[in-house]
Amino acid sequence: MKLITRFELAALSENELRGLLRKAFNALVQSQANSPDRRNALASLENIQAELVERAPSP
Repeated sequence: MKLITRFELAALSENELRGLLRKAFNALVQSQANSPDRRNALASLENIQAELVERAPSP
């Protein structure tokens, strides 16, 4: 999986982010331990989650 950066995520809608979250999760599950694909999937998941949290309305 290609690493998805915060810069790339900034231009996407919330629905697109959630779709990418699912795609990155599936890539993580299918990857082999300690592989570059696994590291990229994990980093992408973290980036997507951070972008979603940043956009969430605060109380």
